[in-house]
Amino acid sequence: MKILVINAGSSSCKYQLIDMGDKTVLCSGLAERIGLEKGKLTHKIMPDSDKEQKIVRDEYFPTHVEAMELVISLLIDPKIGVIKDKKEINGIGHRVLHGGEEITQPVLVDKRVRQVIKDNFLLGPLHNPANLMGIEVCEKLFPGVPNVAVFDTEFGVAGLPPEAYIYALPYAMYTELHVRRYGFHGTSHKFIARKTAEFLKKPQNELRSITMHLGNGSSMTCVKDGKCYDTSMGLTPLEGLVMGTRCGSIDPAIVPFMEEKMKYTPAEADAVMNKQSGLFGICGMTDMRDVHAAAENGDEKAGLAVKMLVRSIRKTLGAYVFLLDGNLDSIVFTAGIGENDAIVRSMVCKDLKGMGIELDEKENAERKPGARVISTPNSRIKVLIIPTNEELEIAEATVKVLGL
Repeated sequence: MKILVINAGSSSCKYQLIDMGDKTVLCSGLAERIGLEKGKLTHKIMPDSDKEQKIVRDEYFPTHVEAMELVISLLIDPKIGVIKDKKEINGIGHRVLHGGEEITQPVLVDKRVRQVIKDNFLLGPLHNPANLMGIEVCEKLFPGVPNVAVFDTEFGVAGLPPEAYIYALPYAMYTELHVRRYGFHGTSHKFIARKTAEFLKKPQNELRSITMHLGNGSSMTCVKDGKCYDTSMGLTPLEGLVMGTRCGSIDPAIVPFMEEKMKYTPAEADAVMNKQSGLFGICGMTDMRDVHAAAENGDEKAGLAVKMLVRSIRKTLGAYVFLLDGNLDSIVFTAGIGENDAIVRSMVCKDLKGMGIELDEKENAERKPGARVISTPNSRIKVLIIPTNEELEIAEATVKVLGL
């Protein structure tokens, strides 16, 4: 059984073809600069294995259709293809940013689902139109193959209680404009919640954990009884932690202040907060390897950026431990920074013995594959690293929806 996973952006398309028999990624790739003068497709066959092949094509892709046609030709190429015919693909799973409150589970795409995605263009103006376009392209190029939409907001919308998702604004803003906390990175947080329960050998409906998805975009989720009980991102992915280029939570009055004093339009203010802030805004870098190197060489702004990132994580961690009455199984690091940055993990867990968290610094410093414990045997709360796999989560959801 083979599932194609699609994550379509406005000018890009990421994909993976997964053999669900043994969960092997047969190929993966990224088409970028779609619609621009110089497009590029990077296609990897058997990625993350000793048999990996990498193919790069520089071509002009007027639309996503042309990009996906090239992908299909590579999939079925007589010499390098991983399948003989595109009909071997049993289903297509799509990552969709925003499903509003209408959809709280992965669903088979039909007329109603397409309309829900359209209805939420306002809440996901950059992603939802592109996600819908990806679905429409696949419907055209893979006739008869069912498409499944997996929403990034699903885990938060399905689990958050009203006191967590309603903002203290006039209530009509919620009822009329659907202004509320939705939460994002839901596919990752849901995957990690399941994998954490499996790792700890306990039923997921008994899991009490805190997941830290730390990357260029970062979020944290408080998991109570296996469900999302609170999460750091809000109406949009801007709220919460300090991120690569996003400011995270700030005083909302800063926005009209910028508009008045700096003559920014709302769109310009939004761009500053989403694209020019965070680590980049403080030290001009977003890759934590560069930030750490600069800090070690005496760059004070780089050192400040690291401290700000860690402080935002620790503040949220403390709040979530409190929400769980201190009664939790684990805290979990995942995603690019969470899985690979031993310095950040060490700084986050420093001096938390009073909370029941004690890091094994030697184990933390090691680079090892797979899920593992990096806390000491004396740590009441286990500290874990569990690699996330959003594509596999989407593929597994697709299989479940289709009943395959």
